[in-house]
Amino acid sequence: MIIGVPKEIKNHEYRVGMVPGGVASFVQHGHKVYVQKGAGEGAGFSDEEYIKAGAEILPDAPTVWGKAEMVVKVKEPIEPEYKFFRKGLILYTYLHLAPLPGLTTALMESGVFSFAYETIECKDGTLPLLKPMSEIAGRMSVQVGAHYLEKAQGGRGVMLGGVPGTHKGKVVIIGGGVVGTNAAKMAMGLGADTYILDVNQNRLEYLDDVFFGKIHTVYSNPYTVAEMVAEADLLVGGVLIPGAKAPHIVTKEMIASMHKGSVAVDVAIDQGGCFETSRSTSHQDPVYTVDGVIHYCVTNMPGALARTSTIALTNATLRYGLRIADMGPKAAAKADPGLALGINTMEGKLTYEAVAKGTGLPYTCLCELL
Repeated sequence: MIIGVPKEIKNHEYRVGMVPGGVASFVQHGHKVYVQKGAGEGAGFSDEEYIKAGAEILPDAPTVWGKAEMVVKVKEPIEPEYKFFRKGLILYTYLHLAPLPGLTTALMESGVFSFAYETIECKDGTLPLLKPMSEIAGRMSVQVGAHYLEKAQGGRGVMLGGVPGTHKGKVVIIGGGVVGTNAAKMAMGLGADTYILDVNQNRLEYLDDVFFGKIHTVYSNPYTVAEMVAEADLLVGGVLIPGAKAPHIVTKEMIASMHKGSVAVDVAIDQGGCFETSRSTSHQDPVYTVDGVIHYCVTNMPGALARTSTIALTNATLRYGLRIADMGPKAAAKADPGLALGINTMEGKLTYEAVAKGTGLPYTCLCELL
């Protein structure tokens, strides 16, 4: 199969779909890999490294997209890339389609066979291709939150860990999954007073165990969420329903109850956001203020840590990508039900139910097509 790795063009997106080691693996399996000139520079990988790994460097995106049978990316295509869609093209990337009816329609109308990293599952229901970026985004949420709490950035002027004789900053994390767990690691490591809310009592018990009782676990309901949000210096949203739009757990009234200069980081923004006041931002213009609360809602947070993110992403995506290339998309999906869950569009049909509910577009069961 012919694999194409184009350069990412989303605002301040420095990651690349594959590291040179990944290219070498595809080549060893007998596949041809084309990489766009300069595609890896933002993550610190030179064209020479890709050539050494067995790739051929092509000058521009139209050439890479045009030659490829399968395009391996990081982020969902944006509108200038829609013109490259064509029937039978395999797209393997993060898609987050539930809040993006325009992209979903473009994929359907063009007949693209799309695999979304974020909906591929393991047998235990975990999301192996979403996990590494969720780990990075969760850790980064506290890092950026601490920065915007600085008075010079418009924040309250609170140090999360405090110093002797002062109050510690209070970090409130909504959701105890991968994002929330990693946010809690960073917050606790900085010495913050850390609270994590979830609706799963078993998960709360697990978190209490792994953090040795050093964070506060709170069962999530509208009352406790409102109570915790009002006290937060840093609020982190990490709620996820696989493939679906994130529910608005934090209302605009809750945001209005927060201290002026506090910070809200919505890591769920790729799926529409779990704060009612959230709207997508970019690394170029990352924050805005609602009722005195600084909102950070960047849709590609890990792109700022491009080298770490690219290596972690390739580690997770490579084996599934090789399976698609080696077997073909249909045979690979039939052989692995978890990989089949990654198929979001196929032969002009939308095959992921949660995306259909989010976009209002018609749903077709994958079983009818496979």
